[in-house]
Amino acid sequence: MVILKQRFTFLLAAFVMCLPAIGFSAQPIDSTHVHTEAAAHDSHEENTDVRSTVKSFVRHHVLDSHDFTLFSDYKTGSHVGFPLPIILWDNGLHVFSSAKFNHGESVAESNGNYYALNHHDGKIYKTDAAGTFTEDAEGHPTNARPIDFSITKNVLMMMVVALLMFLVFRAMAKSYAKNGGIAAGAGRFFEPLVVYIRDEIAIPNIGVKHHRKYMGFLLTVFFFILFLNLFGLTPLGVNVTGNLTITLGLALVTFLITNLTANRNYWGHIFWMPGVPKLMRIVLAPIELLGVIIKPFSLMIRLYANIFAGHIVVMSIIGLIFIFKSWIGSSLSFGLAFLLMFLEILVAFLQAYIFTMLSALYFGAAVEEHHHEEAH
Repeated sequence: MVILKQRFTFLLAAFVMCLPAIGFSAQPIDSTHVHTEAAAHDSHEENTDVRSTVKSFVRHHVLDSHDFTLFSDYKTGSHVGFPLPIILWDNGLHVFSSAKFNHGESVAESNGNYYALNHHDGKIYKTDAAGTFTEDAEGHPTNARPIDFSITKNVLMMMVVALLMFLVFRAMAKSYAKNGGIAAGAGRFFEPLVVYIRDEIAIPNIGVKHHRKYMGFLLTVFFFILFLNLFGLTPLGVNVTGNLTITLGLALVTFLITNLTANRNYWGHIFWMPGVPKLMRIVLAPIELLGVIIKPFSLMIRLYANIFAGHIVVMSIIGLIFIFKSWIGSSLSFGLAFLLMFLEILVAFLQAYIFTMLSALYFGAAVEEHHHEEAH
């Protein structure tokens, strides 16, 4: 039985090693013609074009945009979606529709000023009527940039999630009032999550005495991140929590709440740590103060890096379907992408949990009571 198992493992390994050769052999070959050097060159150009198209799709998926595009046909140049409002401040307020940009192909005019979307970073720059961009030595645009308050795709999704959370939990609160404290409908699914955050995250890390004043934020940030993560796995093509500015905003709120609600014992541990020789207290104070700044930075990077990397990996593997151009390679890519999507669902819940857990830890440290043992 062991021998059979070893033979099976060997055959499976040999089959996997031969997959590239099988994939190439699955391509249709005309035996009556010999491939010339020109044909090989054309094939290489076509493969390079496919790869560049896949990279463009991946970049478009992970970046924010000023319109909400659901589907694009690059052969015909048609786009299915809807424009979003552009709000700029450039020596005055400029408000117009992103439809003027025509998906980055046209220059928008507003009150005598001309603006254009840059294809590389998706940002709005001030140009002339022809849409001329000037670049530095590294290829970055040097055109003037107006202050952008536009409703982008990520901002729209945050508004949608905020409205969804308001409607869901408002209905959940009403169901409690009608059914004598028993959840109904969608509340039956969300109630265990709320109870878990209270009993397993807030109370153990913050304490029974202080946990209630932080519960509103902990519940809000958990479901806000969770809903955005789940929306990011849909074909809508949104990557909100994979945006560094969004995670920075969330981490900054945690930072402000932690330090604005902290007691004197918290600051005493930072600037004059008890139970440590006085000379060491002087050395440790700047290190502890640096830790106060590093904590929100770690929150920001952890959420951003995990979500952003997950989107890149999934989109890249889906792109391999079109690069392989064989039934075996494409099937394996599809199967791997399908499995990774299940993993991404787990990551969506896990990252919301980690952000909430670390926030609760920081809040708990900020309101921790003075211990008599440390004083002695």
